[in-house]
Amino acid sequence: MSPHPEAHWRAALAEGRLLLQRARASGTAFFPPRIMEPGTGDEEVEWIEASGMGTVYAVTVVHPRPPAEPYDVALIDLDERVRLMSRVDGIAAEAVRIGQRVRARIVEEEGQPLLVFEAV
Repeated sequence: MSPHPEAHWRAALAEGRLLLQRARASGTAFFPPRIMEPGTGDEEVEWIEASGMGTVYAVTVVHPRPPAEPYDVALIDLDERVRLMSRVDGIAAEAVRIGQRVRARIVEEEGQPLLVFEAV
């Protein structure tokens, strides 16, 4: 029996790989991982390696209590036409802009792999 789609996705992240699922019949990529294609219920899905390239669709800057630094929460449109939520690292939260091109990076936080993005 294959692992649950979420577990499979997280295991790939731990290996440094960004995977997406794609429906074989329609060719549509989707996220988050599921056991079937959303909308159709088609169970013929496959895993594909994502390019990791995307564009910031929306961004919010969160201002926690000092001394914690502000951070961004961003919706990223991957080039594979999949939208996901993450953050953009490497620049000030206030510098993240809608339409900005970004590249995926996998980091480790609290002992777990985490998908973040960096500006390109």
